[in-house]
Amino acid sequence: MNFNPETTRNLALAVLNDEADAVRNLTGRIDEHFLEACRHILACKGRVIVTGMGKSGHIGSKLAATLASTGTPAFFVHPGEASHGDLGMITREDVVIALSNSGETDELLTILPLIRRLDAPLIAMTGNPGSRLSIDATVHLDVSVDREACPLGLAPTSSTTAALAMGDALAVAVLDARGFTANDFARSHPGGRLGRRLLVHVTDIMHTGNAIPRVTPDVPLKDALFEITRKGLGLVIVVTDDDRIRGVFTDGDLRRTLDAGHSLDSLTIGEAMTAGGHTARPGWLAVEALEAMESRRINALPVADQDQRLVGVINMHDLLRAGVA
Repeated sequence: MNFNPETTRNLALAVLNDEADAVRNLTGRIDEHFLEACRHILACKGRVIVTGMGKSGHIGSKLAATLASTGTPAFFVHPGEASHGDLGMITREDVVIALSNSGETDELLTILPLIRRLDAPLIAMTGNPGSRLSIDATVHLDVSVDREACPLGLAPTSSTTAALAMGDALAVAVLDARGFTANDFARSHPGGRLGRRLLVHVTDIMHTGNAIPRVTPDVPLKDALFEITRKGLGLVIVVTDDDRIRGVFTDGDLRRTLDAGHSLDSLTIGEAMTAGGHTARPGWLAVEALEAMESRRINALPVADQDQRLVGVINMHDLLRAGVA
């Protein structure tokens, strides 16, 4: 081993520059062939089937995942497995995207006649426009590079980066043409942070029924404090007999009451509460409740219907548990 820090640093920089150049050179290839590939994907009535061997297969697998998560049903089929039964996954309603730097990968050429027989559109992404795969494809996307970033010129580096970037360009162009939105993305990613922020509503996580800390205005303040302790949400909501919200009383209101020198024995909750107050709506996204709390520097919100009747309560801990905050 002969590790030279300066040599290593220079080589790493050269790799990044070579791969950046490979991506930049693709900009001139966003042409009619690229647009035709987009049209085939948008017109697809089945699934987009992505295939590739070796490193190209890894890039293809990522492309299939990107398409699937951005509104285009897609999956990856290994070309070796395709010739041993998995080709049955492909129908004439599908579009096939095949990745191969050489365009002469044996496993792909083996299944090429079968794809042609199905009459499914074939989009080839290769680094060799004169290859058999490129010539036989319905559409060819040129992802050729001047050189690999590998100093030996052997390991797929610049070529895989170019294929990855072209695949992303294809997926994002189709995403935009479909009118795919952030809400659509969230539905494909319900377990992710974005999904939770765009899909979880106040009604999904709010406390309801007997879990709501509530009292009427004539209740002695000391009894209201017991209600706060029992329910453990850091506040009590003051309501009329028909559950219309009149105000709230929080830990902060208690401190202010004590600072003012008031006796807890003599006050009712109606006299000590903060009248009115902010509320959330049941139809809000949980993230909207979070934004309301953060902007007002409060830790909980009553949830009221359009007639200002109390239907629930939500606090910061609920939002944290739901992964929204």
